[in-house]
Amino acid sequence: MSEDIQRPDPDSLLERVQRAEAKRHRGRLKIFFGASAGVGKTFGMLLAARERRAEGLDVVAGYVETHKRVETEQLLEGLELLPPRLVEYRGAQLREFDLDAALKRRPALILVDELAHSNAPGSRHPKRWQDVDELLEAGIDVYTAINVQHIESLNDVVSQITGIPVWETVPDAVLEDADEIELIDLPPDELLQRLKEGKVYLPQQAERAAQNFFRKGNLIALRELALRRTADRVDAQMRDYRDDHAIQNVWQVKERMLVCIGPGGNAENLVRAAYRLSQMLKAEWIVVYIETAKLQHLSREQRDVILRTLKLAEELGAETATLNGHKLSDEVIAYARARNATRIVLGKPTFAGWRRRLHGSLVDTIVRQASDIDIHVVGKESDALSQLRENPYFSRSRLYLGLAAEEQKPLFRWRIDYLWAAVTSAICTAVAWPMYNHFDLANLVMVYLLGVVVVAARYGRGPSLLASFLGVVLFDFFYVPPRFSFAVSDSQYLITFGVMLLVALVISSMTVSIKHQARVASMRERRSASLYAMSRELAATRGQENIVRVAVRHVADVFETQVVVLLPDVGGRLHYPNEEGLAESCHGSDLSVAQWVYDHGQMAGAGTDTLPGGDMIYLPLRASAEVLGVLVLLPLNSARLALPEQQRLLETFVSQIALALERVRLAAEAQSAQLKIETEQLRNSLLSAISHDLRTPLAAIVGASSSLVRDSERLDDVARRELGQAIYDEATRMASLANNLLDMARLQAGAIVLNRQWQPLEEVVGAALAGMNARLADHPVTVRLTRDLPLVEIDSLLIERVFANLLDNAVKYTPPGTPIEIGAAAAAGELTVTVSDRGHGIPAGEEKLIFEKFHRVASEGNQGGAGLGLSISRSIIEAHGGKIWAENLSTGGAAFHFTLLLSEPPSIEHEENA
Repeated sequence: MSEDIQRPDPDSLLERVQRAEAKRHRGRLKIFFGASAGVGKTFGMLLAARERRAEGLDVVAGYVETHKRVETEQLLEGLELLPPRLVEYRGAQLREFDLDAALKRRPALILVDELAHSNAPGSRHPKRWQDVDELLEAGIDVYTAINVQHIESLNDVVSQITGIPVWETVPDAVLEDADEIELIDLPPDELLQRLKEGKVYLPQQAERAAQNFFRKGNLIALRELALRRTADRVDAQMRDYRDDHAIQNVWQVKERMLVCIGPGGNAENLVRAAYRLSQMLKAEWIVVYIETAKLQHLSREQRDVILRTLKLAEELGAETATLNGHKLSDEVIAYARARNATRIVLGKPTFAGWRRRLHGSLVDTIVRQASDIDIHVVGKESDALSQLRENPYFSRSRLYLGLAAEEQKPLFRWRIDYLWAAVTSAICTAVAWPMYNHFDLANLVMVYLLGVVVVAARYGRGPSLLASFLGVVLFDFFYVPPRFSFAVSDSQYLITFGVMLLVALVISSMTVSIKHQARVASMRERRSASLYAMSRELAATRGQENIVRVAVRHVADVFETQVVVLLPDVGGRLHYPNEEGLAESCHGSDLSVAQWVYDHGQMAGAGTDTLPGGDMIYLPLRASAEVLGVLVLLPLNSARLALPEQQRLLETFVSQIALALERVRLAAEAQSAQLKIETEQLRNSLLSAISHDLRTPLAAIVGASSSLVRDSERLDDVARRELGQAIYDEATRMASLANNLLDMARLQAGAIVLNRQWQPLEEVVGAALAGMNARLADHPVTVRLTRDLPLVEIDSLLIERVFANLLDNAVKYTPPGTPIEIGAAAAAGELTVTVSDRGHGIPAGEEKLIFEKFHRVASEGNQGGAGLGLSISRSIIEAHGGKIWAENLSTGGAAFHFTLLLSEPPSIEHEENA
């Protein structure tokens, strides 16, 4: 069959060009796909690699698992092998793929076997497929291999078949994004023979494998899964090719049936017959209903029947779709070609003879236009069975489309519409009356056609038809000679009347159809906008209660229902929300039914298979791993929610709400986990600091005091004084540590209240130096404070503590004899103070970390301290509204800076008055 190639769809073509451009700089991925181990995936991959190498391509074997198979190892000869990365784990040495070496080597093609492999702890990525993704992003082509049991979406199916869980999986997106998949297939008997010969596993392993995973039934099932998955991939590629080249003809490579139901008498019979045919052909089937402007005005019973028919099709496993169009045959054929349907199933025409020749037949039209698609015509069911059913006419709910606010137009409303049609025709006659003596009759015809357009746009098809006939009659009576009679003097006017009537009918029909399509598109746009608005608002909302409020408001507005969200307590029991404004609707919902929905994760209520006689609908809010709650709806019109499109929209809303609730729950769990981690880190740091800074002085105190007790009589006065001084110094260190811990706890809790007083900075610095006199004995201190420094409003004791901590830090981390400088300068409303030293400086990257609690540059070294001094200093400075930071000096050493806010000090007169 030749390809009927037409101009491609511009939007689709643009989308594919954009995808191709996004992948232009990315490497190509080829996957060798098989049903199980031993089918020859690695063998096939090596053969293909050797062919590419023979073509002159730079090929490297990054990681290939041969399982000591001789024929596989022989294929590795001559290929450049990338040395593996050796990882020590639990006393064993593991061989892993060296990603960094591969990126540095950067070959044109690299072989990375066992795509689903989990990397050893400490690797950059937890999974090997993530290593492959990084290689592809670097522009390197990759050959890899994987078995069907490692596909994430098939993991549970494989476990159910084989009874063996598979823990290493690969996301389906990896296979979908692959540029090429090559199926390596081997019949189960041959694979079992290879297993028996020891070509798959070692003899001891092969015997156990044959008794468990490698049973023949398992292999047959896995082979079918692999073949089906590959066939689906090929089918998707074929459809993409048809879309790229705008090929209209159907390629009958895979059976797919399109079942077209309409306002006939055998809809359910047609669906059941199509189901039986699909079972025989093992084919996918799609049931479509196409709504045209002509099929709008159907009764409520007819709409209920179409809803039941679509629901029946879904229960039988069909995909359902509701389309809108102007001409049934064109829409059916276009949709069939778009879905590459190989067969169309239609109902038998309800009329024949001259009526069929006059009105035409959908079956005849489709048979004539779709010559490349097989057509199946299903006969009508028996009259006896038909009488047992309700009226089989159906249509999609006009309320869903927003085409009317009422189920049926009242009789007086029907009469008013036709009355307005007559009035409009009379108005057109009045408008044309003064134009008669100044314009040709053809111009008067335009006035009547304008009236038809107005009536069609405002009142619909029936009144527009009346306006068309009245326009012709009134034009003949008032303006065609002889006037004021229905006689026609010239037979040519008969042609005018016919053309005028035909044009009026066409205009009215097209106007009604366009109006219908516009309103359908408007309602769909409103629903898409509502879904987008809810998704955007949910994404920006924090807190479970706020998310529930947003969800209730949007669902109630879009679906015209009363809504309540029931969430479980700690014990897993649902309850009504206690927050104000959340329990105003659906308070009569049955908690026992909602609890059943929550426990089983299934829908219940009106229109479902569980308690279908109820008024409410209960939907589980299912997240990725569990059910988070239940959404209860009390619809004002239950028929609306029975529509497949409406149900899919509702399911989308429910999934968005569930995802938002899961996001909040996961955020809370992450915050709790982070708090536990920080608490554990704080505990470990505290224990580490205390174990060092308490153990050392305590050991010194115990040693000195024991010497005083045991050897008191033998010690002279000088020795006793030295031991006493040592005890005093170590006890002072312990007291300092305890004070630091208590001060940090009070600062973090906000329990310290600043006692701000106007102070000269010189006095604070002097007090700090006096208190540190003994510690600064080996370090000369230079103070550079200008005489014009203003007064600062500070807590002098706390700022003195800051100076003491900075000086103590300088003493700890600088060699004896190195100078320490203290300077200050005022500028831009701030007083900047600097304490600098001439030590070794701060290690790169730790300029900010040294201000964290318990952080020490040289932990457990010779320097004492718990790593709290700088953290306390930062808290004190920030409490004063300033900031503190550290930097290395270009001349060597480190400088610590902190700022204090300056303000206008009070005058002397103000102080005296106070």
